[in-house]
Amino acid sequence: MKLRVMTWNIHSAIGPDGRYDLERVLELIRRHDPDILAVQEIESRNRGDRPSPFAALRGHFAAHATAETLRAGDGAYGHMLLSRWPMEEESLHDLSYPGREPRTAISARVRTPGGYLGVIASHLGLRWRERRHQAARLAALARRLHGPLVVMGDFNDWSWRGPVWRALAPVLPAVTRHRTFPAHRPLLRLDEIFCRPAPLLGPSWRDPLGREASDHLPVVAELNPAALHPSRAAEPGRKAPGPAQPAFSLSP
Repeated sequence: MKLRVMTWNIHSAIGPDGRYDLERVLELIRRHDPDILAVQEIESRNRGDRPSPFAALRGHFAAHATAETLRAGDGAYGHMLLSRWPMEEESLHDLSYPGREPRTAISARVRTPGGYLGVIASHLGLRWRERRHQAARLAALARRLHGPLVVMGDFNDWSWRGPVWRALAPVLPAVTRHRTFPAHRPLLRLDEIFCRPAPLLGPSWRDPLGREASDHLPVVAELNPAALHPSRAAEPGRKAPGPAQPAFSLSP
């Protein structure tokens, strides 16, 4: 069974040419066909009569959860967690730091064919003290969730072994290590995928073609289904997971 996760800050779907082009973003996601996807910096404000990027992403996945951290009369800004398979117990967790932009984590249990997988998606703040506060909240949330877990997103952790790594590493021992920002010449590991248990994380990579659509490169990882605990779907009274649905239609 394939189990692929992906995280990408799409920079409001504005590429290096300064042009808004959601199709460039969708095309790259189609190419990787993730089973579980975290997307940051989704922007539907000031888009006129263009389709909402939130709706465009939702339309291609079986399940989704949205964190709209900034809202206006004509749209919103935030991030999403999307899944090929059903999600349960979706929750939003406020990570906001006083005086700074609102921040939220999304948590859910994904009912994969191989068993349940906990997932947390987030986009952390730019200042060190802010990130330290938010990383501590994420680590506490991860400790409360039982079983295999993936935490992914744009953590904005500029320093090597910064506050996010120090908070999450004791709880999530495996992490990707790809430089993703700035996309045209990546120097910083802002976008990462943390996993528990360590064997859950398999091969991972970044896609350099992401520079055509955003200022961040996406990170993709294969997960090892054998590392999932026995599925709770087998417990009495629970339905087994249904067949996987294609994450994206590959038709034009």
